[in-house]
Amino acid sequence: QVQLVESGEGLVQAGGSLRLSCAASGRTFSNYRVGWFRQSPGKEREWVAAIDRGARNTDYVDSVKGRFTISRDNAGSAVYLQMNSLKPEDTAVYYCAADPTWSWTSITRRVNDYELWGRGTQVTVSS
Repeated sequence: QVQLVESGEGLVQAGGSLRLSCAASGRTFSNYRVGWFRQSPGKEREWVAAIDRGARNTDYVDSVKGRFTISRDNAGSAVYLQMNSLKPEDTAVYYCAADPTWSWTSITRRVNDYELWGRGTQVTVSS
């Protein structure tokens, strides 16, 4: 069973950058498609980005396109979320999620598709 731990928590000014990491324990992380989600107080958990097993397909919510980049290192069992040009509305707890799949190219935006979740890491962007 893979376990996920996020890191990269930080407080930055608007326009700044942060890089979140999701470290996966276990030897079969390459069997999982991965997503990043975020949740602000009083709001539902929102999908942010997704990547397939082979790191060939990625997708982003419109509000972060051109600013965020998801990537993965299967050998190192890690997924990253590079966040540039941060805005105050990006403030949230960010969660890494993983879903086992046979497909090398499948990605998903749906919360309920993901089997494993990390505990989250706080990102705060000041104006």
